[in-house]
Parts: sequence; C-alpha cells; structure tokens
Amino acid sequence: MDLLIILKDNLLPFLVILTALVFVHEMGHYLVARRNGVRIEVFSIGFGPELFGWNDRAGTRWRFSAVPLGGYVKMFGDADPTSSRGIGLEAMNADDRSASFHHKRLGQRTAIVAAGPIANFLFAIVLLAGLYTIVGQRHALPVIAEVTAASAAESAGLLPDDRIIQIGETEISEFDQLRRIVRSSPGVPLEFVIKRDRRLVNVVVTPTAAEGTDAFGKVATFGRLGVRGHAGEMVKHDPFTAVWLAMVETWSLTRQTLQAVGQMIIGARKTDELGGPLRIAQLSGTVAEAGLVSTIWFTALLSINLGLINLFPIPVLDGGHLLFYLAEAIRGRPLGERIQEWASMAGLSLVIGLMVFVTWNDIVQLRVVDFFGSLFS
Repeated sequence: MDLLIILKDNLLPFLVILTALVFVHEMGHYLVARRNGVRIEVFSIGFGPELFGWNDRAGTRWRFSAVPLGGYVKMFGDADPTSSRGIGLEAMNADDRSASFHHKRLGQRTAIVAAGPIANFLFAIVLLAGLYTIVGQRHALPVIAEVTAASAAESAGLLPDDRIIQIGETEISEFDQLRRIVRSSPGVPLEFVIKRDRRLVNVVVTPTAAEGTDAFGKVATFGRLGVRGHAGEMVKHDPFTAVWLAMVETWSLTRQTLQAVGQMIIGARKTDELGGPLRIAQLSGTVAEAGLVSTIWFTALLSINLGLINLFPIPVLDGGHLLFYLAEAIRGRPLGERIQEWASMAGLSLVIGLMVFVTWNDIVQLRVVDFFGSLFS
C-alpha cells in the first residue's frame, strides 16, 4: 500500500485516538497522585522537546511534545519520566517529603502507579457502555443455523439447531463469543457443551487452521469451525445493564489478548501478527472511514490493550514498578537501587527491542521498502 496514502488518510485519526488514550492513562496517574498529596511537575502528551504548553496554579507544566507516541507524568522526586528515584531525596525537608512520590507509603505508590492502566480499562467500559445504551449491542443467540459440509463442525457431529452452552470454562450467551473463541484457536481442541433436543451433549471440536486476511490487510491464520448463526438484531440496554455488559466484554477481550500472547510464546501463533504504530495508524484510518461507532469501538479495544500492556511485569512499564512494590512488600524494604537500575535497563532494552520488532513487521507487511525502492527505479 502506498505509504503516502497511509500517512494522509490515517495519521490524523491515529494521533487523535492515541492522544485520547494517553491522556486518559496519564490522567489516572495524575488524579490519584494529587489525591495522595504528590506534587506534579510535568504532564506531557508525547516525548522529547516541548512544542507548546502552559503552567497551572499548582505549578504543573502541561505540555505537548514532539514525539506523540506516548506520554508521562513527572512527579516531584522523580529523576526522569520513568519515575526513577531522584538525587537528594534523603536531604528533603518535611514539606518536600510530604509532596514527594518516593516518600509516600507503599500502598499510596501502588495506587498511583496502578491508576494509569485502571483508567484505560474504565475508559473502555465507559465507551462500550455508551455504545450499548445509545446505539445498541448486536444480539444473536449461539444457535447453529447451518453446518458447512466437510468442516470441523461436521466432523465433530455438530448439527443445525444445536445451541452452544459452554466452551471450556466459558459460558456462551452470544454467537459472537463463539466466533471470537474459535477464531483465536486454530488447531486447538475445544470442549463444547451443547444443548440438543433438551439434553446436554459434550463434544470436542478442533477448529481448522485457515488462512485469511485480517483487518490490516495481511494474511494470518485463524480458526474456522464451519457454522453459520441466525441473523441478529441490535438491542439497546439500560445504563446499568450496559455497564455490566461492557465490563464482561472488557474482561473477554483482555482474556483473549492474553491467550494470543501465550500462544505466541509457546509457538502456536505467528509473531508476525504483532502490529506496531504503522499498522495501528492504518487501522485507525480504516475505522474512521467506517464511521463513529466503529471508531469508538476500536478506541475501546486499544484502550484495553494499552492498559493490559502497561501491566506486564517489565521494568519501566507500570507493571514493572508494581513488581518492585510487591518485592518491597514481601521483603519489608525496597530492592537495592543498583538492582532496580539494572532491571530498568533490561526492561528498557526489551521494550525498545519489541518496538523495533513490531515496526519491522509493519514495514514488511505494508511494503514500505518496496515503496521507497520504487522512487528510485
């Protein structure tokens, strides 16, 4: 795909969505830190040199920076945006100690760090609940309307009018749940509980591994069952029901993401499915063209993934800080500064390596090298 088209059509939606998600994440840290009496020095959208900004009455510098791929909240006592310990913490007077992040109790520091990912999950729930209330949620019962010949479903003995009750430990109430589980399980035996003629039947089904085109336009391997459901309808929910269903959907998407990561780790899923900023930008433009509803749903999905990724126990991420705090709770004192420094360097190297890897995936899948080669041929 032409790189110039990608930049023109997709960069603006990508930056708008990413800025919103980063703002929500950092605002979670900011609000809980202020609630616990921590002085905030900088609230930045993006990294690097400041493009523009302003100071509020509390002395916080609100800024937009040149590299818009993330953001940070720098709290009093931090040496840098990664919240490493600054110099001179022990020499602070009582007033400065009361405003320093690193002098707060363990529970307070844990709450401040965890607030960012939690804010992303809550934001996703709010977006999905709003969609389910205003637009509605597509509802289709998990009842098989048709079984494709020579398919995994036919081989396992599934029949029309079978109702899927459960897959593994997951209770199934929507046909979309069946579709998502099967799609993420190519070649994996799944234990089905189905209702047939008023009786429950246990069936093991192994979805066929089939190649198809994903939302990024690249070939990927998916699970295929070979069944079709009945036509669904859009059902609007009251706000309380919508919030509950949004929480259930958020948990389901989180679990599927973790399952996909686990499959990549054990080699059951290809790592070239990992996408970086270029592919996310491409998909941002695609959903923006599809309309506001698709954009909101996509934003909720990205918010869930941002919150989840930040909880991974990798130093320099929120999950890495939480891992340090867990060790502190067990030991009764913090880990040594040298250990934390080495762990942070290793974590930063891992994050940079992952970014390089997914960006290379983007370059290969989007044929960026071919594009630049065509300019000189």
